Amino acid sequence: MRDRILLASPHMSGGEMKYIQRAFDTNWIAPLGENVNGFENDLAAKLGEGEVVALASGTAALHMAMILAGVGRGDTVFCQDLTFAASVNPAMYMGARPVFIDSERDSWNMDPALLKEAIDKFGIPKAVIAVELYGTPGRMDELEAICREKGIVFIEDAAEAMGASYKGRNCGTFGDFGALSFNGNKIITTSGGGAIVCHSKEDASHALKLATQSREAVPWYEHREIGYNYRLSNISAGIGRGQMEALEERIAQKRHIREVYQRELACAPVSFQPCPQGGQANHWLTSILLEADCAVTPGQVIEKLNQENIETRHIWKPMHLQPVFADAPFVTYGDGDGVSGEVFDRGLCLPSDTKLTEEQLMEVADCVKGAVGV
Repeated sequence: MRDRILLASPHMSGGEMKYIQRAFDTNWIAPLGENVNGFENDLAAKLGEGEVVALASGTAALHMAMILAGVGRGDTVFCQDLTFAASVNPAMYMGARPVFIDSERDSWNMDPALLKEAIDKFGIPKAVIAVELYGTPGRMDELEAICREKGIVFIEDAAEAMGASYKGRNCGTFGDFGALSFNGNKIITTSGGGAIVCHSKEDASHALKLATQSREAVPWYEHREIGYNYRLSNISAGIGRGQMEALEERIAQKRHIREVYQRELACAPVSFQPCPQGGQANHWLTSILLEADCAVTPGQVIEKLNQENIETRHIWKPMHLQPVFADAPFVTYGDGDGVSGEVFDRGLCLPSDTKLTEEQLMEVADCVKGAVGV
């Protein structure tokens, strides 16, 4: 049997080793060094605004954002419902109470009208966390404006959206804090890693301090607040510097994958994740919805492709349907599981690995068509 067609896997550019070798040659095998500083500078240059602190994961970045936002035990945090649990877990680390907000159909991201409804119903939260699902921006300017008007800290989870933009602004730069991820399956990777994007040098300095065990600037080890071991290593940052050299190529490849699937599945009973006007998705994962009258379920399509050694994935299970969050409020229109529940019930992610050949993309499309009866 041929090699498995993967959903998304690391894709090295070829330039990573020169940065890694430099770290070995200079013996900077530590969570600081030339590569860490260089990676932060590379990210800041790409984003065009903000102060960047490289961390061990995107989850760590969201945790730092929670602390900098002043979230504490008993506070309310409004979270996007259709996302991965890592978007919400940092609020739970702080002892906060989550309220989940349903998606809009135009992007599958947080619905601004429902954000307003949640504020009316539950009052002013300590923070709002909005996600750019699968690298597609939502109406980030409207969400940001609502938060600013109400004095709410707005946190942008751009873990899946490196290289995407909305109305000319790069994802990761909206709101008070942004979080990026460089996990192994992301559009660029540092193996494991992430970054927080701050909009003041003071916040960035505080994030750096917190991420390095909160040591005070005195000759001895003194700590006045709880710290964390969250700094990115110089070796991992070296991988990231090499990856940044190929970022634009990876974005172009992801967009091409989406274009091929759209063309080849035009006759199939499926639709694709939409992007709102003014948005430029990176299409980290190309995701589809089976039409309501389709004779098969996402699980059946996934199983059919798995039999052909093709990896696919269900859409993220909404947070309000997760057993661990069973008691949390969910804000949607009317009753039921809302847009996020519908997307989960009918959606799946197609292989979006940037190493896929044209022949493999066509094979995946043919298998999807066969699975849905075209």
